[in-house]
Amino acid sequence: MDNSISKNKLFTAACISLIVTAMTFAIRAGILTDLGIQFNLSDTQLGYVNSLAFLGFPVATVIGGLLYNFLGARKLMIIAFLSHLIGLVMTIYAGGFTTLLVSSFFIGFANGSVEAACNPLIADMYTKNRTAMLNKFHVWFPGGIVIGALTSKFMSDFGLGWELQIAVMLIPTAIYGYLFFKEEFPESEHIETDTSVNIQSLFNPLFLLIVACMTLTAISEFGPQQWIERILGNSGVNPMLILAMVTGIMALGRYFAGPIIHKLNPIGVLLMSAILTTGAVFYMSIAEGPMIYFGAILFAFGVCYFWPTMIGFVSEYIPKTGALGMSLVGGAGMLSTSIWQPVIGSWLDAEKEIALAAGVGQDAAELIAGKAALGNMAYFPLALIFLFGILFVFRKNLEKNRIPQTA
Repeated sequence: MDNSISKNKLFTAACISLIVTAMTFAIRAGILTDLGIQFNLSDTQLGYVNSLAFLGFPVATVIGGLLYNFLGARKLMIIAFLSHLIGLVMTIYAGGFTTLLVSSFFIGFANGSVEAACNPLIADMYTKNRTAMLNKFHVWFPGGIVIGALTSKFMSDFGLGWELQIAVMLIPTAIYGYLFFKEEFPESEHIETDTSVNIQSLFNPLFLLIVACMTLTAISEFGPQQWIERILGNSGVNPMLILAMVTGIMALGRYFAGPIIHKLNPIGVLLMSAILTTGAVFYMSIAEGPMIYFGAILFAFGVCYFWPTMIGFVSEYIPKTGALGMSLVGGAGMLSTSIWQPVIGSWLDAEKEIALAAGVGQDAAELIAGKAALGNMAYFPLALIFLFGILFVFRKNLEKNRIPQTA
């Protein structure tokens, strides 16, 4: 078989697996209120359920990154497939808080395994345009969220329960499992596969700075999205339609990322993204009615390039970290998101109690709490403006060690 055809088939399978990953985020966001009602959970407890989904991700990326050179992408994708099956089925039959925690961890572990396998696989197959192709791969994270958000809204409108909404994700899971199992995977040729070299390169100050930045880019993106139903549920706009709109814009932006990244370079893209995201999150915290849609559009353009460009940055500017470096950066992002989920939940609970104590009605109290939580979240991308600004000042020195890229 022609090598380029085989690569394209693997790329397609990788994209479908990322759609499943994204749908788990979107549909969970859509059913969060239903889970709280059915199992009598507070926002803080729902935060812990979200947290376990995000925690499973970095556990998988650390393990997958360390073992990638020995197992290869194919075996890691088998692990992802089985973990998705276990996590989704356990969620459907969940009996309470504890079962939801365990099933959420399995889903998170599956999602992390997808990233641990596919990011280095794509960087290896398309070594001359890594960040551009990683952005095209990550088109299907927001693309999958659009699919998941619209699926959740459609099924909810027709009175279909959250169990069926979880079950629908078994279909694309079966598809990507089949596609990966029947394809042959290429040998690693263009990424560093010496694990000792990978580990030594992790102590590069630039890598440590990027890890710190990734903890902030991830929560800047996933914080508002994962809590959108609780934050904007009483604002007069449809949260799931906003989520679909935001992620649709993100998908288009990532698909056409190549020329933008080539013109601005990854560092310029990241600084621009931090500035836009800060303004957007703050604006959404004060906007009312239809103007929230405007803030959401700005937010989409702000967070659009964060995740894939951070992964691409590591593969291009710190190539000796290999698959391990890409996996650990992704893992750091999800670990941060996991840690902040209960905190965001506690912000919502605390602000709602204050509003209720002041005599505000239930719906108004929840809206006040959501706005306050968004205001707190604006500090995450604000810190990134400073950190990416430092990288921007030293960008010419950093370009010396970058792997040459084509547009």
